Amino acid sequence: MSDEINEQDEIINSEESTNSAVFQGDSPNEETITKVTGMYKEWFLDYASYVILERAVPALMDGLKPVQRRIMHSMKDLDDGRYNKVANIVGHTMQYHPHGDASIADAMVQIAQKELLIDMQGNWGNILTGDRAAASRYIEARLSKFALEVVFNPKTTKWQSSYDGRKKEPINLPVKFPLLLAQGAEGIAVGLSTKILPHNFIELIDASIKYLKGKSFTILPDFLTGGIADFTHYNDGKRGGKVRVRAKISQFDKKTLIITEIPFGTTTTTLIESIIKANEKGTIKIRKIEDNTAAEVEIVLHLPPNVSPDKTIDALYAFTSCENSISPLCCIIEVNKPLFGGVTQMLKHSTDNTVLLLKRELEIQLDELEEQWHFASLERIFIENRIYRDIEEEETWEGVIEAIDKGLKPHIAFLKRVITFEDIERLTEIRIKKISKFDIDKAKQFIESLEDKIAGVKHHLNTLIEFAIDYFKNLKDKYAKGKERKTEIRIFDDIEATKVAMNNAKLYVNRTEGFVGTSLKKDEFVTDCSNIDDIIVFRKDGKMMVTKVDAKNFVGKDIIHVAVFKKKDRRTVYNFIYKDGNRGPSYMKRFTVTGITRDKEYDLTNGSKGSEVYYFSANPNGEAEVVTINLRSVGSIKKLKWDIDFADLAIKGRDVRGNTITKFAIKSIDFKSEGVSTLKPRKIWFDDTVQRLNVDERGELLGEFKAEDKLLIITQNGKAKAVKPDLAMHFEDDMIILEKWIPQKPISAIYFDGEKERYYVKRFMIETPEKEELFISDHPKSQLEIVATDYRPIAEVFLTKRNLEKLKVNFEEFIAVKGIKAFGNQLTIEKIKQVNLLEPLPFEEPEEEIIEDIEVVDEEIVDDILPLEIPIVEKSTADLKEEKPIIKKRIENKKNDNDSQIKLF
Repeated sequence: MSDEINEQDEIINSEESTNSAVFQGDSPNEETITKVTGMYKEWFLDYASYVILERAVPALMDGLKPVQRRIMHSMKDLDDGRYNKVANIVGHTMQYHPHGDASIADAMVQIAQKELLIDMQGNWGNILTGDRAAASRYIEARLSKFALEVVFNPKTTKWQSSYDGRKKEPINLPVKFPLLLAQGAEGIAVGLSTKILPHNFIELIDASIKYLKGKSFTILPDFLTGGIADFTHYNDGKRGGKVRVRAKISQFDKKTLIITEIPFGTTTTTLIESIIKANEKGTIKIRKIEDNTAAEVEIVLHLPPNVSPDKTIDALYAFTSCENSISPLCCIIEVNKPLFGGVTQMLKHSTDNTVLLLKRELEIQLDELEEQWHFASLERIFIENRIYRDIEEEETWEGVIEAIDKGLKPHIAFLKRVITFEDIERLTEIRIKKISKFDIDKAKQFIESLEDKIAGVKHHLNTLIEFAIDYFKNLKDKYAKGKERKTEIRIFDDIEATKVAMNNAKLYVNRTEGFVGTSLKKDEFVTDCSNIDDIIVFRKDGKMMVTKVDAKNFVGKDIIHVAVFKKKDRRTVYNFIYKDGNRGPSYMKRFTVTGITRDKEYDLTNGSKGSEVYYFSANPNGEAEVVTINLRSVGSIKKLKWDIDFADLAIKGRDVRGNTITKFAIKSIDFKSEGVSTLKPRKIWFDDTVQRLNVDERGELLGEFKAEDKLLIITQNGKAKAVKPDLAMHFEDDMIILEKWIPQKPISAIYFDGEKERYYVKRFMIETPEKEELFISDHPKSQLEIVATDYRPIAEVFLTKRNLEKLKVNFEEFIAVKGIKAFGNQLTIEKIKQVNLLEPLPFEEPEEEIIEDIEVVDEEIVDDILPLEIPIVEKSTADLKEEKPIIKKRIENKKNDNDSQIKLF
């Protein structure tokens, strides 16, 4: 057996050696074999290392990739203060970069579009629209003043040979600024990638200053395209972090939306394409799109009639590129190795490197100044003491050097270093003209000025951190203009796609056969829906199911109700009466459906075979109707008909058995009268952080809202409206009043009329709810000074011409309540400096009617007690209410016995 294995190994080895060999020879008759075993492995590692180190990932020291560094170095070589053709710069860069001109030109355009290192002239493309730059021969560039000051210094640069050995190129440029964080970087290598987001110029400088002062700091990305961003999970730019970016969308009017800023990583072209695709799928509804983008983004979206702008904004974020998620990955090269870290660590390293470079520059400057001082002192000694005359009789060069050295020795005690041969040689190069016009006083002044400069440089070296802080402050003063933050920082609410999707399909049902879907157009129409909606189905056998909208879906025969399902909906209440089995009693219950497992059948009855639903209703706001129970005339039943009010029943879970109605057979149940909602008014909060309404107790409580209640919204531009609260609502940035609207409470305002150039006071009511109205004049210079929603407000007005005097305005006495379009009464023609609202006068507000929860006895205890002594089946609701004290007492006794919680009628 072992011999067979050895033979197989020899065969395999011989085949491998044949397949992995190169036949060579010095002459046609000679053949040699060169094994290439492992060569592919070495080649791949070499290639991967090259791509990572030399192409895709930026270096930590200067924040540049090799091609970017070579472009900057070439531009410095060519720099003479004037613009150079980009084609010329690209050609010059090819002396250092061993790749094609296209890659160099593309990299240069990307650097220039970040508006930091390169001054551009010509058509360099547009990051907003995605338009490409013109050809290299048509555009020009030069280094910016910032780049010249921050990026270059040949004295502190380390050099290496270029790829062909003909030139010297920098290993790293001495960048004295966190350039990598300011520009950002993105690259894909072999098995490695990096995505560093750009940060704000001013904030980076402020963070560096804080770090040098020993303070903590936080830096967040900022994008040239603007937009809105949520950095909650930024994770310092490390792997695993996430940034959500959104377009800035505003509502121009009820039929028009305007996109003024776009998310990072998109263009107006890609954004519009995504909107068109979503519109074709039907998840949003847009009538027309206009792209007016030039220097700034302006995409106008025209909506069809009866389409909610608020819902459309959320739908744009949910279904288009108006919202994107970015995953940062901070990877850089440090000492020829990839390094993963965070942007905080990178900024600290960059700041430390800047301090080190500043120190080197100061040390070099100090050496140069001391060298100037040394030679200026030697020159002064040489000329002032006429040592040059000692060389007149010397005939040899050695004699000349020796004579000068001998003449200097008596005067060199105060020098800071020894005299070298090079020093004496430089003295011999002094011209006779300079010696003849030598001015001792000027020489002393020059030496003293050098001493002052030396002292200044030494002071900077001794206080290096303070010097670095001043350096960063100087950069901020010189270059910060126009580099303010463009991206707004905000926390986003999650948008549920099913809630904002536009209805793009119609739902039909075949109740008898048990089919629901969008393709059953010959059957009964149910409602408009979206193709991503869920639907809820109730059947006559008491089963319930939730399933996805589909073209045709079998859900079970004898459907009694089908509707679009809203997850976590606690307002929709189902009223339910059913018979337990073939001969069992009948029960009634009220319940909500908030959470389910899709495509799972739920039994809403007691589970007995033959159970059947007698009555069912779905109530979107918790309404409770009155129904009439009709029994079959069997035996000695005295009462065959009575009314039941669902309002007497508490809302519970779907799994409860319910309360017993009767043990006898029910003939029919008839609807008698509509009821009112038994739900408490809903508490609504406003979260100022995300500018959204919620019912999760986040932010400021606006009040308890019944179905008919509205929100009062007033903006700084003098518009007011009262609208029904909707959790999907969006609010304008200039909103100043948001509160529960009380129709009988007047609104008071002081405003400046631009046409008449005087101030007016007015009081008015909202006359047309759901309609936004302007309550100041429509002149362009008109502006609202102050608005109050108290019953009896008081204001304090300061005038610019009489600062010591102030007007006290009692709105109630100053003017009566008039129409919203009325001008009001004139207050003053003098310019108002400031208006303050004071404590309003007392007013007793009318009390609101308090709606209490209606609760019922727990069904298990009722079943245990009532059937024994009170034949509930033969009593009407009115009869039961009369006997309520007796029932209550008995239940209390039962409670004491069982020590359990009981709910009462």
